Amino acid sequence: MTFTRRDLLSHTGTALLGASTLALGLAPVSALAQSQEDLAQASPLGDMQLGSADAPVTVIEYASMTCGHCASFHKDTFKAFKDKYIDTGKVRFIFREFPLDPVAAAASMMARCQPQDKYFATLSTMFDQQRNWAFTDNPYGALLKLGQQLGMSKQQFEECLTNQEILDGVTATRNHASNKLGVDSTPTFFINGDKQSGALSIEQLSEQVDKHL
Repeated sequence: MTFTRRDLLSHTGTALLGASTLALGLAPVSALAQSQEDLAQASPLGDMQLGSADAPVTVIEYASMTCGHCASFHKDTFKAFKDKYIDTGKVRFIFREFPLDPVAAAASMMARCQPQDKYFATLSTMFDQQRNWAFTDNPYGALLKLGQQLGMSKQQFEECLTNQEILDGVTATRNHASNKLGVDSTPTFFINGDKQSGALSIEQLSEQVDKHL
């Protein structure tokens, strides 16, 4: 499935809420062969990352902005993980988009339209307030309100959601993860190539990271 600009800008919200996980054409994990080359392939928009490029461990997260488990991870675990591993030079963290529906795709695009140094703060705000914008009868209005909170005018908001390059990049990132890496749920983590799924606690994540230190 390919998200369209009409999907993302529907004022009624019908199109925005019309996609389901099953409609995205995700390939079964058993049919896929993961390679380090495939895992290392950055988003066409460039990878968004934190931490030292020389860190001994690389953690890649694939997440959907409308995923409740992803929100739980970022609210309950990420700060402790960042303090313990990213800020101490042990982990390089990469966040990649895996939208499960057009609302998530639109939110991902909005994050990409923010200044790069505000990207992760934007993700934090979106996950913290997910219930306010991700599951409403008027997703256009909810996303516009969110955009204005992030400092976007209505014109900037609509220009962002009609930016074909960003839409194509977000879609390509998701499709690569599905077709080449076997990602079929969110959040999914790759810890130096080892795949882990679900909203890991700091204890669970530490156990996996420490194996590579």
